[in-house]
Formats: sequence, C-alpha cells, structure tokens
Amino acid sequence: MRALNESTIGTVARERILVMDGAMGTMIQGYQLSDADYRGKRFADYPSDLKGANDLLNITQGRVIKEIHTSYLEAGADILTTNTFNANAISMSDYKLERIVQELNIEGARIAREAADEVSTPERPRFVAGVLGPTNRTASISPDVSDPGYRAITYDEIRTTYREAAFALIEGGVDLLLLETVFDTLNAKAALFAFEELFEERGSRLPVMVSGTITDRSGRTLTGQTIEAFWYSVRHGRPISIGLNCSFGAAQLRPYIAELAAVADCMISAYPNAGLPNEFAEYDELPEETASHIRTWAEDGLVNFVGGCCGTTPDHIQSIAEAVTGFPPREPPILQQCLRLSGLEAIEVAS
Repeated sequence: MRALNESTIGTVARERILVMDGAMGTMIQGYQLSDADYRGKRFADYPSDLKGANDLLNITQGRVIKEIHTSYLEAGADILTTNTFNANAISMSDYKLERIVQELNIEGARIAREAADEVSTPERPRFVAGVLGPTNRTASISPDVSDPGYRAITYDEIRTTYREAAFALIEGGVDLLLLETVFDTLNAKAALFAFEELFEERGSRLPVMVSGTITDRSGRTLTGQTIEAFWYSVRHGRPISIGLNCSFGAAQLRPYIAELAAVADCMISAYPNAGLPNEFAEYDELPEETASHIRTWAEDGLVNFVGGCCGTTPDHIQSIAEAVTGFPPREPPILQQCLRLSGLEAIEVAS
C-alpha cells in the first residue's frame, strides 16, 4: 500500500481521536536480547559494542520488531511509530554505524508498513509515522560549562542528519513524519528545514507531527522555552499536530497539554509515560490508571492523537483506545491574526 496523503490522515483525525502505539524500548527489553542477538550474522564480528542499539534490530531482528508492531495494532493502535528513534548519523556514531543509517530507516519503515498493511482496511486505515528522535547533541547548549559559547554540533550538521533520515523513511513508505521528544527548538527547526527541502524536491508534502518534551514542572524545554514559545517557534513548519511526549505520566502532563491546546491552531498529540519512574527507574503505572487520566483529556476536548511513551505496553494502548472511544476529537481554534514572537517566552503584539 502506498503512503497516504495529508488529507487522508487529516480527515480521519477530524472524525475521531486517533490512537498511537506505545513504547518500543520497553517491549524490546521484554525479549531480553543478548549481544549476539543484536549483532546477528551480519555484525557478528563488528568491532563496536552493539547491545542497546535498538535501531539495529530493524536489520538483525526484524521479526521481533514486527511482532511488537503487530501487538500494538491488535491492542487498537491506529498509528505505528517506526523503530528509528536513534537512526540518525549523529546518534549512531556512538556505535560507529553511521554508514547504515539509510538502511536502518528504510527497514524500520518497511517493517512497520508491512505490519500496518496486513490489518488496514478502507473503513479503518492504519498509518505509519516515521520517527525522528532529538539526536544526542544540542545546537543551543554548550556541553562544556567552562566554555558556554562552545557547540558540539552546528545547525547545518543537524539539518543534513535529519534530511538523510527523513529521506530514507519516506523511501520506506511512511505516511507521515514524527519529530518527537524535542528538547532543543533549534534542533527541531533544523529538522523542519530539512523536511521542507525534501518536500520541495519531491513536489509533494507529508504530514509532520512535532512533539516536544519538558524537563520539570516549570513547563519548559531543556533549552528554557515555555510551551507557548516552543509552539510559536515551530509553527512555520505547518505541522499537522503539536504535542508533548515523555516527561511525565498522564496525571502530571495534563496541565501542559491544556496550555498547549489553548494556543495551538493545529491538532494536539499527547503520549505520556506510564506514570513516574519508581526508585528502580522502572515504570509501574497500571494501564487502567493511565487510561483514566487520558479519558479526561478526551472528555474536555484537549486532544486529537493519544498514545504512550516510556513504560507503556499494548495493555496500556488497549485501555487508552477503549477510554477515548466515542469522544469527538479536539477542534482546533481559529485564532485572531496578530504578530506572535518567541524567545524563552512568547509574546503577542496586537494589531
């Protein structure tokens, strides 16, 4: 099945709240894969340590990744997210795997596409979102406290990295691009620029979802922006949705989702963790607890896309899907035209 266009997913998302899948890493941990499993035959003698390189499993353990996708579809997910969170040249350099980034993304997209197409119907289409994580570098913050002006990477290096990954995801057959867990807005702006370059070359656009993450209850990103300022900083990219993921559990994330829903004139996505981590850094919030909180988001008309992040499982997604069934999706507001600017804070200049 060929990738669906923006009007298709946009139409469906205006009819009902769409359910995204849950955590990929949590599910992979459940398989207790060994270093040899990560390597497979192809990378058996590779000189770098590869255990933990989850994106590599698209090549060496494709069956496992497809099983995880299928379990989320069976739980009620409408949107699969590809196993490509770190499949970019910057992040994969830690494993010395930069040269296979395109293959990782193409395979990640292909596996998810295959799983989705096996259950997709005209009455209920299933979508594939090509995931692009934040990378492990920041264009806005110095990693050296003694040299605040230093940057470990440039804007153009980040742009090139995202362009390579996005190109491969599109080649693999995704329906939309998901820029997620954004903690540095400058990184996100580089990604959005790269997407626009690709869309212009292709002569067509794919929908783009943007999802940020906040660091604490101040409601700011790692680079210090408020949620409203973050939205104004990426609005030019014309995303189909803006949202938040990771950060907190659903109970703690709600006020920030409500804040974003009050200012954004596009759709809203939200996929929290399974509560807060316990003393062993594990997530143990029950599916029913997570779903009960997300149900109130749907009741209050705050969301268009919901799902799960760290610690969530197919059981969480099933509970979430059941909790939001029957509630209408949020209707994006029509905002008064005015000049909106953003730095660390947002300001509106009345016309």
